[in-house]
Amino acid sequence: MSKGPSIWGPRWSRWVGRFLARVIWRTDVRGRENIPSTGAVLVVANHIGLPDGPVVHGVLPRPSHFLIKAKMMDGPLGLLLKPAAQIRVEGAGRQALTSALAVLARGGVVGVFPEGTRGSGRAEDTFGGAAWLAARSGATVVPTAVVGTRLPGEPKSIWPGPGRRIVVAFGEPRALMAPEGMSGRQRQEWAAQQVNDMLRDQVDRTLATTDLTLPTDEMDVEESEN
Repeated sequence: MSKGPSIWGPRWSRWVGRFLARVIWRTDVRGRENIPSTGAVLVVANHIGLPDGPVVHGVLPRPSHFLIKAKMMDGPLGLLLKPAAQIRVEGAGRQALTSALAVLARGGVVGVFPEGTRGSGRAEDTFGGAAWLAARSGATVVPTAVVGTRLPGEPKSIWPGPGRRIVVAFGEPRALMAPEGMSGRQRQEWAAQQVNDMLRDQVDRTLATTDLTLPTDEMDVEESEN
């Protein structure tokens, strides 16, 4: 198995994320105690705006490797993301999943946005990569809601101005243990449904406790995804 990305990148880059989250923006972090202090952890978060990754990376209490689309890694942000040892997702993403699995195998933290692209962030439809990682690794899954990085009417490329209020809420950790007797395909489908339900529930619970709202995306349909 691959050794996975370097452990050193996230150790310094999380401080960049923390500066953005705590100094540039006002981030209310909830449920940090839900991140296990040791062992493999898979953080699955909704995705609404450009700052989601840096903010969650920065407020996590442990260094983390996030799966990032290739075109983000090749753009200006790649100058930071590559030395930060974040995981490049290219094509079908098989190599990225292998790298992420290696991080989990050594007891690290991997972050995934299972919706795949920036959208309304309601977790109504997610891709199966996060579920595959959870099922294969046995990692603890922590559903995470992000609210405020993009507001209704704002474009998907928005980089919020100083002082923006953001909420990051880490939900109850859970290990996905599929019922016995399932085939490999059935276990994958079961895990995918569990991840989807966990994330959607965490987003709904968080929205019920804040006046911040998710974007509708009605004004953003023609804008390219990340």
